[in-house]
Amino acid sequence: MTLEVGGMIAAGVAALVAGLILARPRFRTAGGAGKLITLGPAFEASALAAFSAEHFTAARDLAPIVPHWLPAPLFWTYFFGTCLLAAALSFIVWRCVRSAAALLALFFLLVVVTIDLPSLPRHLHDHIFWTLTVRETAFASGALVLSGSLWPRGHAAGQALVRIFRTLLAAILVFYAIEHFLFPHFVIGVPLEKPTPAWIPAPTLWACLVGIALLLGAIGLLFRPTIRIASAGLGLVLLLVIVLFYVPILVHDSHSPGLAVEGLNYVFDTLLFASTVLLAGFGAEPTPA
Repeated sequence: MTLEVGGMIAAGVAALVAGLILARPRFRTAGGAGKLITLGPAFEASALAAFSAEHFTAARDLAPIVPHWLPAPLFWTYFFGTCLLAAALSFIVWRCVRSAAALLALFFLLVVVTIDLPSLPRHLHDHIFWTLTVRETAFASGALVLSGSLWPRGHAAGQALVRIFRTLLAAILVFYAIEHFLFPHFVIGVPLEKPTPAWIPAPTLWACLVGIALLLGAIGLLFRPTIRIASAGLGLVLLLVIVLFYVPILVHDSHSPGLAVEGLNYVFDTLLFASTVLLAGFGAEPTPA
């Protein structure tokens, strides 16, 4: 096991365990779909901690991604790894969460502006390019919904953040649903360029089922009575995708260090996507009985 693989696993598992333990008071007081939604920040922290560890243990491999006009790319790699770790710790201990979530969203939007959009002219017709661009936008949207939900009750700015970015996330879910229907042989959740391994049965069925779940989740996020059940329901589907789909791929490919890193990235990317969907349920009032 390489340092990168071991570091990502250790950081992700430690953050998840700590986050779930410290979320117990909020979990106990929540009801129904809200129980799973309250665990969203713990899942988010796990993914952020794993990617933070990757920034520290594979900094020289990640440094070339830093925009060329920024000096000292190695410094920025470590800096952003530190930012991801700080956000993860905030979500775990549940302190300064409103600010941490807003700054985390800024981080993802900076990735879109400085890395994705400058490549737009060369990749205008590449659906994978759009998948990655809207993925970072989705991560930012979930963080901003969380941040907005923690503004004082009734505050106009907080309500605007929640409504605007929950709607934007719903639109992204529709986009991903369509991709699942158009490209059913690629991996599911966030449909990237990796084909579904041949040893996984019925890839088209998997893709269609997840595509339907994404579409239903998107619709549910648009209507107040169904926001929480849509958030929790789709979040649960994506968590099951990790357990039933991506963990087996990781285990199958663990013999190769390069494939193990790729497998871990798929696990934690999908965990970040699942937690983003769960964060979309914050700020929604329970439906009266």
